[in-house]
Amino acid sequence: MNGNRREEILKIIAEEGIQTQEELAVKLAERGFSAGQATISRDIKALNLVKKMTPEGQLVYVPLLGEGKKMPEKLIPVFKNAFVSCDFAGNLVVIKTLSGMANALASAVDSMGFSGILGTIAGDDTVLVVCRTEGLASEVSEMLARQAG
Repeated sequence: MNGNRREEILKIIAEEGIQTQEELAVKLAERGFSAGQATISRDIKALNLVKKMTPEGQLVYVPLLGEGKKMPEKLIPVFKNAFVSCDFAGNLVVIKTLSGMANALASAVDSMGFSGILGTIAGDDTVLVVCRTEGLASEVSEMLARQAG
């Protein structure tokens, strides 16, 4: 049931500008899914949803990876093999890589199309990811660690 509800959440946020968890609960109920605030909160976290400013100035839920963007298949082994660790401080994520692999890993991160990442800077074995908010930096750090396996 989680999978079906989560798929429906992704459809809803793609079709409509959902601003609150309460609004999402109403839309889910209209489509036959009953979910309380705690369940919706868990779903939002599991789906890596973040809030993004629309051109009209409203904050709406969007997938962290953007509109269906994913890391290209060719870069997944590069990412997994180069990644050593990551952590965040404030709105910055610091990724440690194998020596000489930071540029390749930064390219892989850039290709993922994260909403809210302002940019990446690569050295020899370190990538700095600048996020819009501290909360987003925390989510990006966790997501990258999961992606690396």
